[in-house]
Amino acid sequence: MASEILGVDPEDSRLFSARLKPHRSLNRRNFRLLMGIFTGAIFFSTLPFVLLGAWPVAGFTGIDIAILYFAFRASFRAARAYEDVEVSFFELSLAKVSASGERAEWHFNPAFVRLEREQDEEFGVQRLALVSRGRAVEIAAFLGPADKADLAAELSRALAEARRGPRYS
Repeated sequence: MASEILGVDPEDSRLFSARLKPHRSLNRRNFRLLMGIFTGAIFFSTLPFVLLGAWPVAGFTGIDIAILYFAFRASFRAARAYEDVEVSFFELSLAKVSASGERAEWHFNPAFVRLEREQDEEFGVQRLALVSRGRAVEIAAFLGPADKADLAAELSRALAEARRGPRYS
């Protein structure tokens, strides 16, 4: 009741909320620019072969362009995947959405969940998993070691605060 008077509902208050997405350093505009430069370079490097009668070289370099194009398309498609992590006083929820839109959800009690880390001395945090009552779910697999370490620190802080419970005063 006291929390309703103050206008704070502990069930709705989020201690931590994040949407994790794979990092892609190349946007669509730069992708087009890169493909244009690559295609131009291939065209001008195969032109002498075509003029000398070795026209099959152009076909094979065309295959190189197609492979590069489809590899980037697959990378952009994979970048549509994301994970939503939310921690409140009474629940930790994890939702993983694949690149094709398939959604899987897990809900944990923050009092019984722990964040498990695999850390390499040379490379940093390699794996993060939420473990509760014998179930383990890996999170942030697509992030780099530094980003995983930052996420682990923030998530650990939120879980510790959730274990302390809501303050009604």
